Amino acid sequence: MRVVLQRVKDASVTVEGQVAGEIGMGLMLLVGVTHEDCEKEADYLAEKIVNLRIFEDDEQKMNLSLKDIGGSILSVSQFTLYGDTKKGRRPNFMSAARPDHAEPLYHYFNDALRKHGAEVQTGVFGAMMDVSLTNSGPVTLILET
Repeated sequence: MRVVLQRVKDASVTVEGQVAGEIGMGLMLLVGVTHEDCEKEADYLAEKIVNLRIFEDDEQKMNLSLKDIGGSILSVSQFTLYGDTKKGRRPNFMSAARPDHAEPLYHYFNDALRKHGAEVQTGVFGAMMDVSLTNSGPVTLILET
C-alpha cells in the first residue's frame, strides 16, 4: 500500500457536485493499493497514521498525533499512486490492484483507522472526484508498506 498523507486545516471531496466527505483539522490521505497488499499492510498503516506525531505542541514541535489533537481523516482512493512513468509519456498502471482487490482493502483500511479511534470521511471508490484541501505547514509524507 502507498499513502500520501497531508496535514490539513480542512479538506473535502465532491463527486458530481455533491460533497462526499469533508473534515476540519486532520489528515488528508490519498490511498493506493497494489496486487500483493493484504489486511496486514492496511492494519500496519492505520496504526502508524493515527499515531504519527506530526502536529505541533505548545512549543511548535511536532509531538502530537491525530489522536492527541482529536482530528479527522479524509481518505480518498487513488490508483494513480502506482503509476509508472519510467518509460514513454503515458503512465503504466499495471502495479495498481484491480478494483475487485483494491476496493475491499480500501474499505478495510478505513475501518481499521476507525478502530483506532479516528473519525474517517471518504470519497467514492472509482469515481471521478474533486479534492480540495488547505495543507498545513505544508506537511506531506509518503508512507509505504
